[in-house]
Amino acid sequence: MKKYRLIGHTADIGLEAYGKTMPEAFANAAYGMFAIMTDLRKVRAKTSRRIEIKESDIETLLVEWLNRLIYYFDAEMLLFKRFDIVKFDDTHLTAVCYGEKFDAARHEIKIGVKAATYYSLEIDKERNRVRVIFDI
Repeated sequence: MKKYRLIGHTADIGLEAYGKTMPEAFANAAYGMFAIMTDLRKVRAKTSRRIEIKESDIETLLVEWLNRLIYYFDAEMLLFKRFDIVKFDDTHLTAVCYGEKFDAARHEIKIGVKAATYYSLEIDKERNRVRVIFDI
């Protein structure tokens, strides 16, 4: 099964992420976002962070999930490539994310992702698909 596909957009970039379950679609959205930023084949899963998010609805949960991951890149220079979502419902997500610190000798930032947005945000629970546009 395909994890995600990029969506062309005039000034930004977006993706649709898929999964067998909604938690898998959220994990694949995160994977796709980091794949926009760098070549994930060069990122090792040697550091982890536990992330817990509570929001009022599933749309806000998705945007906050992705923006929290961007925060870890901005604040700690962490590139993540594996996302184990251990608890999930429409308002709560707990995940353990694996990756490593950015190393200029091995990693290249292809596109700087600034934020996940609500613009054209879609969540399809029947097909376990999410769509999100990123500010770059």
